[in-house]
Amino acid sequence: MKKTVLVSGGAGFIGSHVTVELIGAGYEVVVADNLSNCDMTCFEGVKKITGRDDIPFEKVDFCDAAATEALFAKYKIDAVIHFAAFKAVGESVEKPVLYYKNNLGSFLNVLEAAERQGGCNVLFSSSATVYGQPEKLPVTEESPRQPATSPYGATKQMCEDILQDTVKASGGKIKGILLRYFNPIGAHPSALIGELPRGVPNNLVPFITQTAIGKRACLSIFGDDYPTPDGTCLRDYIDIVDLAKAHVYAVTRMMEGKMDEPCEIFNVGTGRPVSVMELVTAFERVNGLKLNYKIAPRRPGDVTAVWADPTRANTVLGWKAERTVEETLRSAWEWEKHLAGK
Repeated sequence: MKKTVLVSGGAGFIGSHVTVELIGAGYEVVVADNLSNCDMTCFEGVKKITGRDDIPFEKVDFCDAAATEALFAKYKIDAVIHFAAFKAVGESVEKPVLYYKNNLGSFLNVLEAAERQGGCNVLFSSSATVYGQPEKLPVTEESPRQPATSPYGATKQMCEDILQDTVKASGGKIKGILLRYFNPIGAHPSALIGELPRGVPNNLVPFITQTAIGKRACLSIFGDDYPTPDGTCLRDYIDIVDLAKAHVYAVTRMMEGKMDEPCEIFNVGTGRPVSVMELVTAFERVNGLKLNYKIAPRRPGDVTAVWADPTRANTVLGWKAERTVEETLRSAWEWEKHLAGK
């Protein structure tokens, strides 16, 4: 019998790509989202890519405990992948209460519902922000978590702690994996799903593609005076399809009882630092475009540099990032053109 995976926040950027990969790997998927930060565009794209018109979709706000409970009661959930969270670093600095209320409340409700239904496997969508401003690079899973530089980062640290404590107290009913993402970019090769921000993008690549297509007049690069080779921040940019595949490896590891610990942590990155300026010039080069950009003041909450040591994910999970930055930036541009009907 096929195992069922609940993808909370599954209509969004990462959730939609993960849904495609889970279905491709033979899992049944229930997609649930409150559509506060996305619409049905990517979910419709998922149906086209997979050739499945029967993927269950539930409009659920995971901050609603009763609705979350009802969802777990309706389906036999073997694993949940939790994406339902607000994710803009800058916005979290401006609206901390909103971020704490939503990101912690939704996850607590998921864990409570999972416990009440007899337990399940929980995969938490964590982030490299838990490392704060690292003392040493690249970061491994053993690198100390530094004080968070934003409320968004703080919510990720707290949710990690909550899951670890819940697993410990569950007597084996709940198992957990924390996937710490670095910087997911790009789109599915089909150009049917990709990053679709509402309003002004908070992430770099959609801002690049929207500037390239004329939706935005100018791209702002926040700070060129960081202590890095070209003065712009260094990040570990990972292709969204590579990232999505890591979830399949992690869910399968939990389902097949292959975990070494009841709660495990994996860095999901490439291990290759790329600066903001390098990413902008690579986009121009691979797509034959010239971008209008300017240097703007530093943005609150941004760290100078962070990139992964992905050795553990490579060796223990058996997963590895495969696509090049060039391939990824090409896919991001194809997605933007698809949205524009070009």
